[in-house]
Amino acid sequence: MSQTRSAARRTRRIGILTGGGDCPGLNAVLRAVVLAARRRQRWEVVGIEDGFEGLLARGKTRVLDAEDVRGIIARGGTILGASNRANPFAYVRRGARRPVDRHREVLARLSALRIDTLVVIGGDGTMRIAGELMALGVEVVGVPKTIDNDLMATDLTFGFNTAVQVATDAVDRLHTTAESHDRVMILEVMGRNAGWIALHAGIAGGAHVILIPEIPYDPALVVRRLSARYRQGLAWGVVVIAEGAMVQGGAPSIVEPGNAARTARLGGAAARLEEELRKAAGLEIRVNVLGHVQRGGTPTPFDRVLATRFGVAAVDAVAARRTGTMVALRGTQIVPVPLMDAVGRERKVDPRGEEIAAALALGIELGT
Repeated sequence: MSQTRSAARRTRRIGILTGGGDCPGLNAVLRAVVLAARRRQRWEVVGIEDGFEGLLARGKTRVLDAEDVRGIIARGGTILGASNRANPFAYVRRGARRPVDRHREVLARLSALRIDTLVVIGGDGTMRIAGELMALGVEVVGVPKTIDNDLMATDLTFGFNTAVQVATDAVDRLHTTAESHDRVMILEVMGRNAGWIALHAGIAGGAHVILIPEIPYDPALVVRRLSARYRQGLAWGVVVIAEGAMVQGGAPSIVEPGNAARTARLGGAAARLEEELRKAAGLEIRVNVLGHVQRGGTPTPFDRVLATRFGVAAVDAVAARRTGTMVALRGTQIVPVPLMDAVGRERKVDPRGEEIAAALALGIELGT
C-alpha cells in the first residue's frame, strides 16, 4: 500500500470553519467539502460554528452529513456562522482591555474532537491564524474567501463575482435616475485597501468616474470631468468610489476606530467626495452606499462553481496529505499553494495594469 493511501485512511475526521465576514459562496464550499469527504473518502466532517470561537466554547460543533448541506448551494451567508473577532492567539474578552492567548484551548479542543485536519475558509486574518496553528503542529488546509479579491496567492476568490454583480446592477439603476433628474450619483462600494469591486463594477456599468484606494485622487480632476459633461449638455454623471479611496495626501475616511479585536471601520468616502464636489462645482449630487448588500444574498453561478471547486480541491489536498497549503485558482486550474503565501500582503489593483488602461481608454476619470 502506498504511503499516500495509508496516510489518507488514517484521516477519519476533518473539521471545517468559516472565519471573517460572511461572503456569497461560503455554503457552496461547505457543501462540497461535506459531500466530497463523505462520498469519496468516507470521512466524518465536524462543522465548527462561529469561526475559531467554536473551538473556544463547548456546544458549538456538530457532525455534518449530506442532509445538513442539502439545498444550501444557493444560500448566502454561512450555516456555521462566522466571526472575525475570535483570534485564539489574541482573544479579546467582552469588557477586557487586553487580549489573552487561548491557543492551548484550541489545541486541546481539536484533540478532544479527534479532528485530524482543519479546513479553514477565510481571508488574510483567518489564514494568518491558521498559519500559527500550523506552526504548532495542526494539519491545516485553507480555502480563500474575500469579496474584495485582495488575497494573495490566488488569481480570484469566490464572492467577488457576486459583489461585482450587485454593484454593477446598482450602477445600471443609478444611470437612469441620474439622467432623468440631471444629478450626479455617487455610489460607494466595499474595498478597504483594494479597489477591485469599484473598478470592475465601474467599467461594467459605464461609470464616468472611478476612485480606488490604489490611486489617491485629485478632486479638481473629478470636477473637471463632470463639468465637461455639463458643458456638453449632460448635466448628470455616475461616480463609483471604493470605501478606502482617499484624496491625494490624505487618508481613508474612518467612522469607527479599530482596537485589539477588530480593524477600523471605514465609511464616508462618498459623503466626503460629495462635499468636495458641491463646494467646487455646485452640482446636484446624491450619495448611495451599498454596504453589506454586497456581502449578502444569493451567490452568482460563477461563484457557486468556483466555491465548489475549492471545496473539492480542499478534500483532495487532505487526502494527499498536502496540508499547510491553501487551494488557489491559478489560471483555470485549482492548485495547492503554501498557505503562508497568502498572508501578509494584499493583492491590489496595479495602477499600470490592463484594467486601468482599459478604463483610461474609455475616457473614465480616475482622479489622477
